[in-house]
Amino acid sequence: MIFATVGTQAPFDRLVKIVDDIASEISEEIVVQAFHDQYTPQNVRQVDFLPPDEFNELFSKARMIVAHAGMGTIISAMKQGKPIIVFPRIASLGEHRNEHQMATARQMERMNYVYVAYDEQQLRQLMLSTDLKSLHSLGEFASESLIDDIKKFIEK
Repeated sequence: MIFATVGTQAPFDRLVKIVDDIASEISEEIVVQAFHDQYTPQNVRQVDFLPPDEFNELFSKARMIVAHAGMGTIISAMKQGKPIIVFPRIASLGEHRNEHQMATARQMERMNYVYVAYDEQQLRQLMLSTDLKSLHSLGEFASESLIDDIKKFIEK
């Protein structure tokens, strides 16, 4: 199962429509968490708001995550070892207030933490790939080196 999420702040029809189009080429279930706006998907199961336990259950079951460039979703994917494809909202298209999602996506891509798709062709190629692996994982706690560096800083 593929789980796509647009976050909880605003609709993101461009992503929902592209995922819906790609779904016609994929033989596995795709669940999209997104506010209903103007576009009604035909090939995916769309749910509006999910309580945290239901969201976490779908997230855990998913083989792959497709999402806007929200840090909460990115961190969740890294903590669960899920491959995540980030598709940033674009402010100039009226999808957000500013271009911070584009900046987030570019930085995460530079660090090789996530897969990033900037257009429909890139998203299609990544979603149709069957060998995506998690690019980066996070543990529950900070690394020992970070803790040591913080301790040294505090002791100064």
